[in-house]
Amino acid sequence: MILNEEQRMIRDMAAAFSRDRIAPYAHDWEKAGAIPQAILAEMGALGLMGMTVPSDYDGAGTDYVSYALALIEIASGDGGLSTLMSVNNAPMCAAVLKNGSAAQKETYLKPMARGDMIGAFCLTEPQAGSDASMLKTSASKTNAGWCLNGTKQFITSGRIAGVALVFAVTDPKAGKRGLSAFLVDTKTDGFNVASVEEKMGQKTSDTCQILFDNMHIPDDALVGNIGEGYKIALANLETGRIGIAAQSVGMARAAYRYALSYAKDRTSFGKPIIEHQAVGFRLADMATKLKAAELMVLNAAAKKDAGEDCLTEACMAKLYASEAAEEICSAALQTLGGYGYLSEYPIEKICRDVRVCQIYEGTSDIQRIVIARGIAT
Repeated sequence: MILNEEQRMIRDMAAAFSRDRIAPYAHDWEKAGAIPQAILAEMGALGLMGMTVPSDYDGAGTDYVSYALALIEIASGDGGLSTLMSVNNAPMCAAVLKNGSAAQKETYLKPMARGDMIGAFCLTEPQAGSDASMLKTSASKTNAGWCLNGTKQFITSGRIAGVALVFAVTDPKAGKRGLSAFLVDTKTDGFNVASVEEKMGQKTSDTCQILFDNMHIPDDALVGNIGEGYKIALANLETGRIGIAAQSVGMARAAYRYALSYAKDRTSFGKPIIEHQAVGFRLADMATKLKAAELMVLNAAAKKDAGEDCLTEACMAKLYASEAAEEICSAALQTLGGYGYLSEYPIEKICRDVRVCQIYEGTSDIQRIVIARGIAT
C-alpha cells in the first residue's frame, strides 16, 4: 500500500517515540505493572490518544490508516501500552464521538482525546463475553437517575480510568434490546476495583474486575437512548478489530526484527546462521506472514476511511494477524534458541504479550463466525 506524506509522517513520529521512549523501558514497566503517567501525557500531546477524533474535540483528526500505522509502532515498543491506546481510541473515544451528548463530549471526549483522562470499556462480565445477551449488570431507574449493580470482568485500564462506558440491563424482558449504555465517572461512590488480574502477558496494562455496588448516577449519564446499548457496543467492532490486528503486527514485527538481527550476527559452523537454509527459510516465512498481515490491516483501515463496510475485512485482518503473530513470535524464539527463552531477551515478553490478541475484541472463533456470515451474503 502506498502511503501519503501525512501518513508517513505520523508513522515515523510514532516509530521514533516507540524506539526512544517505550522500548528501552518496557521491561521495567512490566516489573512495575504500570505505565508512567508522564508517558501517557506525552502520547496525548502527540495526538496518539484520540487519533481519529476531530480537532474540534481536541483530537488529532487523522484517518484510520494513520491510526493503524501508529498503533503498529507503539505495539512494537510494548504490547500492553498499545492495548491501553487502542481501547482509549476505539471503542472509547469513537463511541462517545458517535453517540455522546454535547455535554458528554465536552466532559469526557475532549480529555480522553488529549490523553488527560483514560477510558475503560465495561462490557464483558464473568459469565458473558462474546454473548452480550447474557449480561446481568443492571441499571434501575431512580428519582434522581439510575442505580448500577453488577460485575464487569477483564476491563482494560479499570484501575487508572477516569471514565467508564458501562453496559447494563434496563429492561430484563427485552433481551439485547434491553441493554443501555452509561458514561460514569470512576470516582463516583459504588465504583469499586474488586481485583487487578495477574496475567500471562501485557502486564503494563491493568486488567480489572469492576464491581458496581449501588452506584447512583444522574440521568444525563445515559448514552444515546434507552435500549441502544447493544447497538452502541457493536458499532465500533470494525475499528476495534483493526486496532487489535495492528497491535499483532507491531508485536510480531518487533520479534521478527530482533530475530533477523540475531541471525545475521550469530555464527555457527563458520558463518552467520541466517546463511543456513533452515534459518533463512524460517525468517523468509516470518517476513511473508508479517507483510501479509500488515497489508490486511491497512486494507481494512483504508476501506473504513472510504466509508465502505469493512467488518468482514476487519475480522479477517484480526484473525490472520493475531494467529500469524503468534507463529512469527514462536519462530523468532526458535531462531534465538535458548536465549529466546530467557526473560532478559525481548522475545520471551513479546510471546506472552501477543497471545491475548486471539482472545480479546472477539476470539478467533468469533472472527470465523462473522467472516462466514459475511461471505455467505
